[in-house]
Order: sequence, then structure tokens, then C-alpha cells
Amino acid sequence: MSRPPSFVPPPGARAYPLRTGRGEFAVVDSPVADGVEPRGVALLLPGFTGSKEDFNPLHVALGARGYRTVAVDGRGQYETDGPRDDESAYAQDELARDVLALAEAVDAPVHLLGHSLGGQVARAAVLLDHAPFVSLTLMASGPAQISASQQDRVKLLRDALAVMSMAEVWDAIQAMETPEETETGGALDEGLDDREDLRRRWLGTKPAQLLATGRQLCVEPDRVAELAAVPLPFHVLSGSRDDTWPVPLLDDMAVRLKARRTVVARAEHSPNTDQPAATAKAIADFWDTAAP
Repeated sequence: MSRPPSFVPPPGARAYPLRTGRGEFAVVDSPVADGVEPRGVALLLPGFTGSKEDFNPLHVALGARGYRTVAVDGRGQYETDGPRDDESAYAQDELARDVLALAEAVDAPVHLLGHSLGGQVARAAVLLDHAPFVSLTLMASGPAQISASQQDRVKLLRDALAVMSMAEVWDAIQAMETPEETETGGALDEGLDDREDLRRRWLGTKPAQLLATGRQLCVEPDRVAELAAVPLPFHVLSGSRDDTWPVPLLDDMAVRLKARRTVVARAEHSPNTDQPAATAKAIADFWDTAAP
């Protein structure tokens, strides 16, 4: 697997707070490469415990293919503000409306990509209003609730957050990790490796966001039939191994959606960091065919 990325934006990219009709959202905005004809704009949504930095390895390659890419910290994630204790702010419908506001702010129509939890939020946004979107890519994001083993991990996190501070939970997670988990980042959707940056991201994320979205991951219904009725091109992309949603489940979802299906070899739940070159190529190839 590739070396995990840093929190430093890639060359040419700009990190800033993007103003929308629903407040400011921290983004990494990466332009089309010099001399390349622009082909479109894409909005990238991270997963549970993740952040916009999870997409740093993809920006340059996608820019070289003609795509401006805007990766986002969702409400309450890392550098985007949100209530510390009010879980209602993180209801899936609220997060979906944030995505619609972001699409408007970056000049819709846009290609929409969501990783894991971000895929389920992206799906909810498309089901509210598909008009701002050119396509939808679900990356390592399944049709319904996460696997039983991952539900157990989310429950442990919820129980810990009920009695411990974010800093105490971080320390407990580090103490419980196996050496292999320490090498790969450990938690459900992490693909980054710098311990200090990961700790800073963890402490920046609001507890209510983790509680609310963790609960969503454990109870999400199957909405594939509803999504299949939306007139958009779909892409289901994953690694060749995934403990959060088993790969055969993702295969079946792609069939039900009549979606393009990509399996990235030697990648797991975060193909964007495990195999960024192959992942970026697959994404851009799909976007090229889905151009308006």
C-alpha cells in the first residue's frame, strides 16, 4: 500500500473556509492543472472520524485530468464548526442540506463523491434534490448499516464518549490498538498516519457529531431502490477487501444501481489512501463518461 498522506494540502491547492447559505465549511480546494482543459468540478465528502485531508492524495491526479476538486470537512468535523452537544444538528437530513448548499457554493452542477459515511450523506443529498449533481460516486460506502463488527466498535466509542473527554478517549484508543492498527491509522475511516495530526483532528471533531453519525451508520436503512430511480450515473468503488461493508454487498449494490463498479486491488476501506493513483484514475475515467 502507498504511504499515507500528510495534512499539508498538495501543490496548488488552497485550504480555506468556504461560505455557503448554511454557514462556513473548511475545504481543500484544488484547481485544474495548468494547461489542462477544465472538465468539471467535484465535491468530496469524508467518512466517519475522517476529514478533507483524506483526499489529499487524489487532488493532483484529478486536476491533471481536468477536474477541480473540493474536499470538505462536514459540519462538526475537524475544522468545520458545529454544536458540541446538540446531536440534532447532525441529523442526516441536516447534513444532506449542507451538501446541497456546498454544491451551490462551488458552482453546481458538480460530481459528488462520498467515502463511507460521506457516501450515505451524499446519497441522502441526491435523494433530496439531484439537480445540482452530474454524478454520484459511492466509495467504500454500502447500501445500509455497517457490519456487526464495526457496529460493536461504534458502540464502544459511544459508551466511551458518555463518560470520557475527547482527549481521554483518544488516549484510550491508542492504548487499545494493536501494532498493525497503529501503523494503519486504526479507527473506522482513518487513512492517515501522522499521530499528532490525527490527534488534532480528533480533538477538533465535535462529540455530538460522532455520536449522531455513528448511530446513523448502525441503523441506516437500505435505500438503494430509491436511489436507483434517480436519473444520475452512479459509480460504486471500493478496495478488494472491506470490513465495514463486505465487498460482495457492494457488488450487489452496484448491480441494483446499474452502476459502474470498480474494485481497487490491494486496497481496503480507504482506497483513496491505500492506492491513490489507481483510485484517482478510476474516478476520473467515470467522470469523463458522466460529463453533462
